[in-house]
Parts: sequence; structure tokens; C-alpha cells
Amino acid sequence: MLTIGLTGPSGAGKGTVASLFSPYGILSIDTDQVYHDLLIPPSPCLDELAERFGQQILLPDGTLDRKILAAHVFAPGNEAELLDLNRITHAYVLDVTRSICRELEAQGCVGVFVDAPLLFESGFDTECDTTLAVLADPDVRLSRIMARDCLTLSQAQARLSAQKPDSYYTERAAHVIYNNTNIEALASDVQRLLAQWGVNF
Repeated sequence: MLTIGLTGPSGAGKGTVASLFSPYGILSIDTDQVYHDLLIPPSPCLDELAERFGQQILLPDGTLDRKILAAHVFAPGNEAELLDLNRITHAYVLDVTRSICRELEAQGCVGVFVDAPLLFESGFDTECDTTLAVLADPDVRLSRIMARDCLTLSQAQARLSAQKPDSYYTERAAHVIYNNTNIEALASDVQRLLAQWGVNF
């Protein structure tokens, strides 16, 4: 089974690109969804986070108070805490992702995208057969995340300013797709990559 690490900045349209490959037997694992599922109590991941950051990160029902945790780890001077958050959560997310990959391979799946915004930061790119970065112009990404997440212009701009530059992805990914227009415009990119990966279409 071909394992493809899929990454790119917010608003680039990674999910849209991945969906275009599903008719050819290449499925997708959304690591953000894996992370959210891991935080449903009872959860060893949640327990470890509470042990590291304190019980105040938990709501009365035992679920994660994302705002409290984010306010703490993203506060100035708390870079070490953010590293600890990523270290803890990445370990759990990658274990589940590996398990899903094994199940899909056993079922005869042709290929799988591991959709991971922090693909290179987590080191999981080294476990993939190849990598694909999806990029888009800043103004395109801005309008997409405003519509998707119901953000104001200033909120969306703040999120974009926190993202890594395109060069971070182009220097690391084996393949790059620019998703600036519509789905139809991506068809040739999809077929080009399928041919390179040896997938019949």
C-alpha cells in the first residue's frame, strides 16, 4: 500500500485534493479528527495532558477546555509547554494512524493519504512512501478560512500570519499541488501524480 503524507497550510484545501483521489482507491486519514477522537473521555491522552498541564485544562464533564489549554501553551514565553503538548499528542495520534494504516493495508487498500498539518514537524513524513504539499495563494486561503470557520478578516489574517511560508513545504515535500481555482483545474495534477505513483486510472 502506498502511504502519502499530505500537508499544507490552513485554507489550502488538503481535504478537497484528497477527495479527488478516493475514486482511484486512495483513501484519507484526517489526523485532526484522530486527535479530536482521542480526547473523548476516558482517554489516556487526556489524562497525560491533565497530568502535565494541570486539572484546570478540564471542564466539569471531564472534557478538554481547549481555550484554557491554548491560552496557556501559546502565551509568550511558554514555548517549552507547546513543545510538550505536541510531544504528547503526536505520540498518540501517530500510534492510531499507524494502526489505521495497517488495517487499510490488510483490507487491500491501494493507497492512503495521511492528512497531517504538522507532517514534517511530527517526523511522520519519514514513515511515508512519499509526500504531497497542497498550497494556495494567501488571498484564496484567506477567503476560504473566513467562510469555513466564520472568522472576521482580522482573525483570519492573524491565523495566516502564524502559518509557515510556502517555501517550508516546497523545500520538504516530494510533490506540490497549487489549489487556487476549482476542482476541475486539479484533474490534470491528480492524473499526473497517479501516473507517477503507478496507480491505474
